[in-house]
Amino acid sequence: MRAAAVWTAAGSLLLTALATTAPAAAAEGAPEVPAELRGTLVAAARARAAGIGFGPCPHAEDMPAAMRCGTVEVPLDYAHPDGRRIRLTVSRAAATHKDPHNSKRRVPRKGALVFNPGGPGGDGMSFPLIGLLPEWKRVAAAYDLVGYAPRGVGRSAPLSCEDPGNFFEAPTQAPVNPSAAYKKKRAARARSYADGCARRAGGALRYYNSLDNARDLDVLRAALGEDRLTFMGGSYGTYLGALYATLFPSHVRRMVLDSAVNPDPARIWYRDNLDQSAAFERRWADLRRWIARYDRVYHLGRTAGAVRASYDRARDRLASKPAGGKVGPAQLQGAFLAAGYDDANWPGAAGALSAYLRGDEKPLVGLAAPYRAGAVEAENAAAVYTTVECNDAPWPTDFRVWDRDNTRLARVAPFETWDNVWTNLPCAYWRAPRQRPLDVRTAPGELPPTLVLAAERDAATPYSGALELRRRLSGAVLVTERGAGTHGIAYGPNRCVNAYVDAYLLEGRLPGRDADCAPRPEPRPDRPSFQDTRRQQLRDALKG
Repeated sequence: MRAAAVWTAAGSLLLTALATTAPAAAAEGAPEVPAELRGTLVAAARARAAGIGFGPCPHAEDMPAAMRCGTVEVPLDYAHPDGRRIRLTVSRAAATHKDPHNSKRRVPRKGALVFNPGGPGGDGMSFPLIGLLPEWKRVAAAYDLVGYAPRGVGRSAPLSCEDPGNFFEAPTQAPVNPSAAYKKKRAARARSYADGCARRAGGALRYYNSLDNARDLDVLRAALGEDRLTFMGGSYGTYLGALYATLFPSHVRRMVLDSAVNPDPARIWYRDNLDQSAAFERRWADLRRWIARYDRVYHLGRTAGAVRASYDRARDRLASKPAGGKVGPAQLQGAFLAAGYDDANWPGAAGALSAYLRGDEKPLVGLAAPYRAGAVEAENAAAVYTTVECNDAPWPTDFRVWDRDNTRLARVAPFETWDNVWTNLPCAYWRAPRQRPLDVRTAPGELPPTLVLAAERDAATPYSGALELRRRLSGAVLVTERGAGTHGIAYGPNRCVNAYVDAYLLEGRLPGRDADCAPRPEPRPDRPSFQDTRRQQLRDALKG
């Protein structure tokens, strides 16, 4: 009886969805509705009928009691919704209804706010905890905060490409000018990694891609009982949101796209990665100039050039004798790459480098050594990142193309270029079919106004991507944090940015035109960073 009742409700909803979402397809002579769209409608109708049975989170999720968890079922292959299905894990913190500025006022619920943290491969299950932080309390009062693990991530039909025990290879080298022999070795490793992904996932490998991630998002919307989606995506999450807006514009209520990927089909993903490597060189220069201004603290040099010389000296020393037997040149480079993502990490990176050159390697080991207890999660995230990007678009299959393009780029942008190549090179030898990227764009009036956020000097997603995304989504408004480079700016220390996000999410208001905010204050060596303060606030809130 239960199954029959669910299917009856689902069938009714499916007919309604077909009538309202794809009316043109029913007209005589109109093109047939694509199989994947029909499959999405079937899956969304089933999910709406079933809902999500939220309950205590599994111990493995390590969530506090206030958090609730559940699952939503989606097809592995949307063209065949009655075939194999997988379950995505979902987390939720219900709207508090508490006005942080007026304890007597009950805030009405606006619906669910779904978040994707990026990657691809990012796990959003812990997102609802962010409602405990001061900057988020107004939003947490009005919205159920919903996180989830996308397909392949965490416990959502997880992907793996190699034994996690072998994932953290350290210490390792990171030659600025790799030899032909080194390149050959890395190409062989990339081919082996691609083979491992195909061997472990089998025929399912092709179904881990951004278009299916967007379809999953619509099924999640329906399972939450939402007619229209309120969504916030960071980094890769902006591309996911852009795909969703293109595929399902009438299903969007509000959308915040923070630190935007360039969605131009010609740039997904090979050229986007070239752009990222070029941008990180500028960001590396920003960091070195900052360190030079605090030479009295770090003693690494009074100019950006002198700081680079100190870094090179440390890299050369680590190449011959790794710190703690764990940190070589590649681990040093990784630590400073992380600093490029968030200027809150600048003091820690500078302090560790300074201590190392003065004979104390412990801070650098603590900062840069692999966290082996997290190997399973790290390997899984890398597998999903690789699989999604390799599946999403064509990549050069001849290493000579990669070598040519990146040798040219490395002459002017050596900091990240070759590391980026080795990360993405499995896509040259990929075993699954490549998709053709969707042409992201919406017509005037097709999509509700959306909010795009960007830091002008962001390296992970260069600013040109935000301009391109805003151009392609009709009615979108761009808010820029000028002169700043931290990746991800919503509800950070910039009150100007936060005011725009609050006005949009809570009141539906956007500025009439693109807007600018002054940069956040730069970090100071003698003060705790904004991120450190937020971590302490979260720890205190969880204890309470």
